[in-house]
Amino acid sequence: MKELKKEDLSQDVFDLYDDYAHNRIPRCLFVEKLAAYAIGGITVSSLLSFMLPDYVNTFTVDANDRRINSETIVFDSPKGGGEKKGFLSMPKKRKQKLPGIIVVHENSGLNPYIADVGRRAAIEGFISLAPDALSPLGGYPGNDDDGREMQKKRDRFEMLEDFIAAYEYLKNLADCNGKVGVVGFCFGGWIANMMAVKVPDLGAAVPFYGGQPDVADVPFIKAPLLLHFAELDLRVNEGWPLYEEALKLHQKQYLAYMYPNVNHGFHNNTTPRYDQDAAQLAWQRSTDFFRHNLK
Repeated sequence: MKELKKEDLSQDVFDLYDDYAHNRIPRCLFVEKLAAYAIGGITVSSLLSFMLPDYVNTFTVDANDRRINSETIVFDSPKGGGEKKGFLSMPKKRKQKLPGIIVVHENSGLNPYIADVGRRAAIEGFISLAPDALSPLGGYPGNDDDGREMQKKRDRFEMLEDFIAAYEYLKNLADCNGKVGVVGFCFGGWIANMMAVKVPDLGAAVPFYGGQPDVADVPFIKAPLLLHFAELDLRVNEGWPLYEEALKLHQKQYLAYMYPNVNHGFHNNTTPRYDQDAAQLAWQRSTDFFRHNLK
């Protein structure tokens, strides 16, 4: 059986996965459509296995890394319907109070990739808190298919309130210097944009391929923005020109980068959408941005 490589796949396969991962087609139809690309020694099962997230072999920071402390905490979200859980990580060696980062998951809850991003932020010298918006439904269920179905049951503006509540929790944490930013991916990118609208003292917002707020909300943004886009992500990119026009009109502080020839989800190293060069560059830009703005 042929060993699959990212280069073997057409853009149509990545677009098909994007439809599946964003609930536009069910899993059964995704698998059915994949069959058209099972050629040249490639089986449907091997293609499916290759496209789906690998959460076993992709950690960049071990869960027991001795440089950091990580734990699950509970915080109150009055406007989000009550208590929520989150994954808190921070460096073990701290000479002073540290800035904080809220890490916002994609559309399936706090999966292992997002927990790993939280640990990466701690390694970089931040206190990170990655909330799980699926907390009231039992939390991330262990796979993204069920996670997406669960997340569809929650109102996105109620979930936004959960992440705002997490921001308040982290800002007031004893080890935090009170300066807190947010980074989010996909659904989390929309949350990051919306937190910039809703939280007047937010230190910085870094949306990765995130949906944009209404242009009528742009005047309320006070936080500096760093926006990451994937060139092949036509769905999200469609709303960017209007958003950028509003940011310019209202003289908002922002930086935006379009990463060439990469897909939505290019930072997520658990699927073939991952692009190492773009992901590492975007993450370095993000941590530098947070260091500059969360002093």
